[in-house]
Amino acid sequence: MKSFTGTMNQVIRRSFNRKHLLKIVIGAALLSLLPLSSSTIQAERDVLKSKMFVLSDPASEWIHEKALQDGTVMQSFAFDNVNQHIYVVQLMAGGQQLPGENAVVSGANRDANGDLALTQLDMQGNKLGYMYLKGFGHGVQIGVETVGETAYLWTETDSVKEGSSGWGTQIGRFPFENGKILSTESPEIEKYRLVEGADRTTVNIDAANGLLTLRYRVNGVFRFGVYELEEIKKNQYTPLADVLQPAVGTFQGFASYGGYLYLLEGSSYGSAGSVAPIGNTYITAVDLNTGDVIDKQLITAGDTLSFREPEGLSIHLTDSRHPENAQLSFGFASNFTPNRLANIYYVDRLLPPEAALNMPALRTDSAIDMEAITD
Repeated sequence: MKSFTGTMNQVIRRSFNRKHLLKIVIGAALLSLLPLSSSTIQAERDVLKSKMFVLSDPASEWIHEKALQDGTVMQSFAFDNVNQHIYVVQLMAGGQQLPGENAVVSGANRDANGDLALTQLDMQGNKLGYMYLKGFGHGVQIGVETVGETAYLWTETDSVKEGSSGWGTQIGRFPFENGKILSTESPEIEKYRLVEGADRTTVNIDAANGLLTLRYRVNGVFRFGVYELEEIKKNQYTPLADVLQPAVGTFQGFASYGGYLYLLEGSSYGSAGSVAPIGNTYITAVDLNTGDVIDKQLITAGDTLSFREPEGLSIHLTDSRHPENAQLSFGFASNFTPNRLANIYYVDRLLPPEAALNMPALRTDSAIDMEAITD
């Protein structure tokens, strides 16, 4: 894992010619005149102009060491901002036999098959319900779309084994139903193949702006595509943006909010490059209009947790009627096998669009290697 020195954390001002800068300033000024509402944002094609989270702020704790359906590490999570629930996905624990299975299945085989456990929590982290998802993937990132009182989960699906794990090759949408066991052939799942020939497909929903972000791999290279959610459900797959994934360490999740993409990386205490109490958890901010890395910060929240593996990013809207009130939330798995626990922290200060536009890109000759790498 590459790390920053104090000098490397310094940023330089982006080089713009005068004409290009004038266009950006005029565009930002015009956008600022529009009312900031969900319907307006979704109606505008220029949706990828927005505020940006300040990653250097101290993070606050949301939930602390909560148990999930299974005792494995949380992989990712997402918020139902309307009905006030959190959904957390993890690999199924070994030693279980579900209906229709001939025998108890080991944890290694669950991983290889891409079998997942999905837990529904209240906003205090207390367990309310669960589902099992057989053959879906690794759970790198999920999203939630709320329709009335129903939460629709967006996840990877149609897992294919690579190495010791199963990874999704499409994305799917299905309603949460407590106690339900789904397979990839279950009729409840609507499947979407946004990019032909892609694998390692994972998904996140930007509920504030009505967008879906897809992470995918083609020819060994990871990219991110941003789409209008309603258009995807009409099988219209024209991206608003598509950017290369910058180099990261151990990839652990992503989320987008308007014009910025946030990437989580790092590993548990005791892994190579991760020493307590600092660790090697970073969040990177990427401008979806240009693909530039705008910021990258070491995250030290939760430094007293045992194990402390970063897992998942999600946007929490504190009031779904006011999508400008948002939190960038990130997870950590803690405790010991076989009883891993879930933790969520957040930052919530946002730079206004004009200030975010003036943020300089990070030096490309620093510790950030701008070539995409695989997980």
